[in-house]
Amino acid sequence: MTYLEQQVLTQVKAIIGNEEQVIGRRGILIPLKKALINEADIRIIIDIIASDPALAAHLLWRSNTAQAGGVIATKNRSIKDALIRLGQVNIYRYSFSFYLKERLDELPEPYCKLVKGYWALTENIATDAVHYLRELEDNKQAIDIDADELQTLALFSVFGQVITLSAFAFLNAASEKPVALQVIKNLIDTQQQSLSIEAFEALGLDDELRNEFMVAHNINQTRNANSAGLVLRAVLSKRNVLINPIN
Repeated sequence: MTYLEQQVLTQVKAIIGNEEQVIGRRGILIPLKKALINEADIRIIIDIIASDPALAAHLLWRSNTAQAGGVIATKNRSIKDALIRLGQVNIYRYSFSFYLKERLDELPEPYCKLVKGYWALTENIATDAVHYLRELEDNKQAIDIDADELQTLALFSVFGQVITLSAFAFLNAASEKPVALQVIKNLIDTQQQSLSIEAFEALGLDDELRNEFMVAHNINQTRNANSAGLVLRAVLSKRNVLINPIN
């Protein structure tokens, strides 16, 4: 690693640890996280989410994409139905990804275009993962995996690249002498694993998401036949985006 790359890596890590800068709007996320951790009454959670109609609509849409994939039989007709079925972990993961995407749309060019490319890949991976789960169940595979858990995991499948590129955009915006994109490309290529894990920890995402991410990318192994990470690993391998490729 060059001296410049080391400097940029240090600065990028500092930005990754700043949740307010990375996520932006936290007016909903903070009280939502507290309510979920404290296992608040569903009516309180509904009120928090309903205060942002765009988020409420997004959660209802997300909760029905698993149904559209044929994995879940009953379509959610209301935000209450959606939230009850999703459970606290999936509610927070979906909400986090919603506000992250909103923040990414605010990035200047060329970073906005680059990050949108990663996000489009993420959405395609999520769709493929749900369809693959449907195939496994149609083939009578003895697995018990929540479709939304798999979908939320898939939405973080290239999390390290997205967060690192975003942090680099913020860094260059505040710099008198912008750093070449090639520098961050080299860091993403060589430091993707450590940057991803650091982002999960710094931004307060749940341990299970981080652990299943590592299983999905063939970094960690598991004997759990019902691991969402194992299902996602097959999808990521097919797309040739595993951090640790399968030999």
